[in-house]
Amino acid sequence: MSTYTQILYQIVFSTKHRNPTLLEESRDLLFKDIWGILKNKKCHLYCINGVEDHIHIVTHIHPTVAVSSLIKDIKLGSNDYIKKNRIFLDFSGWQEGYGAFTYSIKEKERLIRYVKHQQDHHKRFTYKEELTTLLNEHQVEFNEKYLL
Repeated sequence: MSTYTQILYQIVFSTKHRNPTLLEESRDLLFKDIWGILKNKKCHLYCINGVEDHIHIVTHIHPTVAVSSLIKDIKLGSNDYIKKNRIFLDFSGWQEGYGAFTYSIKEKERLIRYVKHQQDHHKRFTYKEELTTLLNEHQVEFNEKYLL
């Protein structure tokens, strides 16, 4: 029998120290690079977006790929891309850690809308507030001191 999966992930991570270095005019270049990394790992990207200090990725992860390995590859690959192409001059790297949350495929359209509208969302909420909400919604235990 073949392997069949449908696991929808929202992956969220921030720039180091939450520095607002992901300037809007160059974000599409970053997002295309990350899409290429996902494609090379046989993952299906549904949506990617972000603001100055963090990004959100909505993807199906291939069953042979570990989430932690994928995120490590995304961070390392995109960090190299950013520095090599000098697209964000003040970028000093990604934060340690990440958030990865699973969703039912029935929630895909709602999740894509949410990620597409990050700029509007962050006019009202900080990254820390957003991350805290996600952690609480998914009943993930966390220590407040690590949310900087």
